[in-house]
Amino acid sequence: MARGHRRAPGPGWCSVTPAGRQAAGQQIARARRRRGLSQAVLAGLVGRSESWLSQVERGKRDVDSHSVLVRLAEILRVDIEEITGAGDQDETSRRAYPAAALIEQAMMGYGTPGPPDSGEESGQVSLDFLRAQARSAYQAYQATRYDAAGRVLPGLIRGAETAARAAGSASPAACAVRARVYDTTAALLSRVGEPFLAWAAADRAMSAAEQAGDPLLSAASAWRLSYMITGRKHPQEALDLAMAAVTALDRTMRVPSQERLSVLGALHLAAATASAATFDRATTTALLASARRIADRTGEANHMGTAFGPVNVAIHGISVSLKLGDPRTAAETGEVLDLAAMPVGLVGRRTQVNLDLARAYAMTRKDAAAVNLLLAAERLSPQLVRYDRATRDVLTELLRREHRPSTPELRPLARRAGVI
Repeated sequence: MARGHRRAPGPGWCSVTPAGRQAAGQQIARARRRRGLSQAVLAGLVGRSESWLSQVERGKRDVDSHSVLVRLAEILRVDIEEITGAGDQDETSRRAYPAAALIEQAMMGYGTPGPPDSGEESGQVSLDFLRAQARSAYQAYQATRYDAAGRVLPGLIRGAETAARAAGSASPAACAVRARVYDTTAALLSRVGEPFLAWAAADRAMSAAEQAGDPLLSAASAWRLSYMITGRKHPQEALDLAMAAVTALDRTMRVPSQERLSVLGALHLAAATASAATFDRATTTALLASARRIADRTGEANHMGTAFGPVNVAIHGISVSLKLGDPRTAAETGEVLDLAAMPVGLVGRRTQVNLDLARAYAMTRKDAAAVNLLLAAERLSPQLVRYDRATRDVLTELLRREHRPSTPELRPLARRAGVI
């Protein structure tokens, strides 16, 4: 491309109309002031000059890089749509995951339609059925069979709500089943680009776990909810929640089981993720080190659905390096990782390494390598590649500066992922 020629922005970018440019700049300025950042500090954090940011905020120029747009959203703790104005579209039209509307409808019903077709009343047998279904749905989630899990969850949610209503809050078993159903729902929805609905599900899981009176289940629910809160751009609150859960779990761990250690380690990883989102490198490093020590005691496992172990600690190390703006460290960690050590069935965790490495390579403009890793991820899990929001952002960035001779498979991949 000739120097000075500007390619048109892709989907989700700041509008190039004068009115759209000015509105976007005003949104960035308001969000910056809410965070208490000066123009000089924010510009430095995104790798641009203060003069550049001043022009953007005054509507004199566009945010001309998708990666910078993503970085702005992360630092300002807002959704990209708040900057671009894409949030004004109809919500249903933006949903990529077909089952989201059905899950949302089931969550609004609070059990009124009755239990799923188990052939039983809402007693012990029905709880056993729901528990088994929740376990199966979670296994489908970890294997990235998102569409299959989505078909089961609406009926499962209605069944759990009906059983909980019939048994009442005095039934720890019914509350525990309800917590597990909503935990699975939150995990799935977070993965398919439904952060607001995922947060609501995780909050219900946490409440149900506390009603069940099970400290381990409460800690596991706090682990999930911490990620959801970080995703909602409130990382400090997420960090506080995870560390409070660590303290509470420590008090009950007189004889630490593998399950308790796994949840304890997973909470440290959730806390590290939240800390990285606040750009606190020292705290993030310390939390990862604590998680690594716990992983040395557990080995590779999947207790309580946490997938916690040394490899998962390393995977989180890659992720937080990217959040802290260090793609080279992320790449170095991922390139030597032995994924074969992980338990079978954790397809999502294995795929995530390829996705994170692709993002790291894209950030360092090694586009051919990034595309190759995205293709490898697609071979492992086409559904994760299709639904993952961060991956769609990477594909959009790669398309923006596409060089077809060196990345001939990029455009077909983006088409299969629904980006174009």
